[in-house]
Amino acid sequence: MNWHPEILLYTRLRKSPYFHASGRHGVEAYSVVNHQYHPRRYGDPINEYWTLVNDVTLWDVGAERQVEITGPDAWEFSNMLTMRDLSDLKVDQGKYALITKADGGIISDPVLLRVDEQRFWFSTAESTLLVWAYACAHWSGMDVHVQEADISPVQVQGQKALDVMVDLFDDSIKDMRRYWSKRYELDGMDVVVSRTGFTNVAGYEIYLENAKRDADKLWETVYEAGQSHGMRVTGPVHISRIEGGILSYDADMDLDTNPFEVLFHYPWLDEIDQEASFIGQAALKEIRDKGVDRKLVGVEISGPSVGSYIDGSMPEVFPVHRDGTEIGYVSSACYSPRLEKNIGFAMVPVDCSANDTTLQVETRHGMETATVVEKPFLGYHG
Repeated sequence: MNWHPEILLYTRLRKSPYFHASGRHGVEAYSVVNHQYHPRRYGDPINEYWTLVNDVTLWDVGAERQVEITGPDAWEFSNMLTMRDLSDLKVDQGKYALITKADGGIISDPVLLRVDEQRFWFSTAESTLLVWAYACAHWSGMDVHVQEADISPVQVQGQKALDVMVDLFDDSIKDMRRYWSKRYELDGMDVVVSRTGFTNVAGYEIYLENAKRDADKLWETVYEAGQSHGMRVTGPVHISRIEGGILSYDADMDLDTNPFEVLFHYPWLDEIDQEASFIGQAALKEIRDKGVDRKLVGVEISGPSVGSYIDGSMPEVFPVHRDGTEIGYVSSACYSPRLEKNIGFAMVPVDCSANDTTLQVETRHGMETATVVEKPFLGYHG
């Protein structure tokens, strides 16, 4: 089987506003995210990983679209969409905001930014959320306006990310806390900068307004500022997100999983008891009270690198066995150069989820031993 076929470029799939700018740096492989071409790698993925860990990287994440909610009922509507309690959410603050359907299944896992009193951005890589928001707005009867705004982010991620951001903006960015944001003007461009990202190292996202007009200008401005700090253009470094216990929608969670299965250790799950009602609230309370049958746990896997020999990707999930019976699956896995071992996430029955439980995993090399361990595998460094 050809594990690395071409992805053809044509008009049915959308292109990021940064498509041509990022492409000039020699992209070698795309994936498709949110019906859009998403640069996956530009060279050796292990070299890209070490650039992230030691220096700084620039990513085209224009596939993260902003589902923008505005209007007199914007707060009430946004709170109805997500299971997160927004009663204490201040302007310029953000939250990791799971969107659930009526039965508690996960529709999307965006980062939510409150950029104004009645202006909210759900930054999502799942196109389903936009359609869901349109439908909810219609049937709720609330006075809101839903749109996919002309706002596209780039990510600046890596150990020297703060140095680049200070050069681009000013020292005020040093005081920014994780999941907070601030509005800036950069060489005539309107941007919102947030301290967020898809890695477990220091990182920021620069959300460009009027992206169709200014995308090329922003890209070159950021890239030039990064050169004195060793900046490289890369794709998303999935090794780092797995090391940090960061989940990826459609890989580690989907419509058939619920928050108590995949994020059971997060204290904010208690927010389901909030006074304001949200879609899926009753189901999630029932799931919590009854308990779940399975959990997404961290695993260490023996043997050689479990990922594809080119970019560490997993074309398919790995079946998980215990005592000769298939009991679950590994949803994401990689070889961690810093830990010098294979790590990943496995969905397994609750009675197999305790740390130090021994399992067997079918990798591309054959059956290997896996051990359940605590996640994240590496803490946040930033």
